[in-house]
Amino acid sequence: MKVKIVKGDITEIEADAIVNAANSYLEHGGGVALAIVKKGGYIIQKESREYVKKYGPVPVGGVAVTSAGKLKAKYVIHAVGPRYGLEGEDKLEEAIRNSIRKAEELRLTSIALPAISTGIYGYPYEICAMKMAKVIKEEYKNLKHLNMIIIALYSEEAYRIFVEILERELSSEKSITLEEIQEFNNYANLK
Repeated sequence: MKVKIVKGDITEIEADAIVNAANSYLEHGGGVALAIVKKGGYIIQKESREYVKKYGPVPVGGVAVTSAGKLKAKYVIHAVGPRYGLEGEDKLEEAIRNSIRKAEELRLTSIALPAISTGIYGYPYEICAMKMAKVIKEEYKNLKHLNMIIIALYSEEAYRIFVEILERELSSEKSITLEEIQEFNNYANLK
């Protein structure tokens, strides 16, 4: 299993799926969600609305899948993270776990995740990084298809915190290769 921590724009990453930090109604009006729709096209918002109309709002911790429009990915996995202080950290863990499991269910080999719930939902980077490390450690042995998890972080602060925590938390796992990519212009080096 390869885990890559990347400082950069998740919408530019070439992975089978990118994870969107979404709200329950899949209305992509700000943050990562808006960036994904702007770059991938309105089809992502359209499919999201159709999903909610058909199945209802996505519960906190849950995921929904749409196409990726013009993005380099095949799919967007919309993960509904919790709001800090309102919904528990277990829901953050659930959102990460369900994203990884959905990618595996779709037989994908790579997934890119943002720091779910750290934007307007207010979670500290430290908590998100700890939860990602925990879920990766618990899930990677059960994965038959998924062999690369890319964690895409927009800010220098987020990147620094995730590198520090994931290095510490994943170093004992011999089957996990951790790679850090601070600056990159060519996303092909993620393959």
